[in-house]
Amino acid sequence: MNGQNRNDIYPGLEVDIILKKDQRSGKRTRGIVKDLLTSSAYHSRGIKVRLEDGQVGRVAEIIEE
Repeated sequence: MNGQNRNDIYPGLEVDIILKKDQRSGKRTRGIVKDLLTSSAYHSRGIKVRLEDGQVGRVAEIIEE
């Protein structure tokens, strides 16, 4: 699943995000969602989240076990 819909994302979810510094390369960082930072229900480039380790980026993919 992509990370464009806010309803699909919640604290504790494992996701791949793209950090601001990695937007050009598309390098992904995996982590657990701590906070949702985007207030709108949909965002074309991905919902912005803060991971438990403090990194902030846009959700590229939701990891489903």
